[in-house]
Amino acid sequence: MGKRREGREAAVQFLYQFDVNCQPVDESLIAFWKLRSGPGKAEASAKTRTFTEELVKGVTAHLADIDATISKFTANYDLHRIAVVDRNILRVGIYEMQHCTDVPPVVCINEAIEVAKKFGSEESGRFVNGILDRVRADLPRPARTAS
Repeated sequence: MGKRREGREAAVQFLYQFDVNCQPVDESLIAFWKLRSGPGKAEASAKTRTFTEELVKGVTAHLADIDATISKFTANYDLHRIAVVDRNILRVGIYEMQHCTDVPPVVCINEAIEVAKKFGSEESGRFVNGILDRVRADLPRPARTAS
C-alpha cells in the first residue's frame, strides 16, 4: 500500500475517533499515534504521519464548510445519520478536492472509494462515489489534472 493511501486511511481512522470523542486534535493525535504503533504494530513512516496530520488538520480547520458541502449533496440525509465512517471518508475526499490542488479530483474520489470499501459497509463505496462525483462536478477545476 502506498504511503498516501496509508495516510488517508489513518486520517479517516483518526477523524472517526475525533467525531465520536470530540477531544482536542493535538492531544488526540499523540494518543492516536501511540495506539497505532503499539506492541506488534509497525510504526508509520514520517511521510505517512505528516500527510495524515495535514489531512486531519485541514479537515478540522474547514469542518463547517466541508459538512455544509456534504449536506448540500445529501439532501435526503441528515449529516449525523450518515454512517460515521462514511461521513469521515467524505470529509477527507472533499477536503482534498477543494484544498489539495496537487491531487486531481478523480484521484481523490478513487482513493476515497477504496478506503470506503475497506472500512465501510457493502454500500459505502457506491455512496461515497455518488456524493464525491457530485461534488467534483461543482468544482471550478479540471477533474483529471492537478491545478
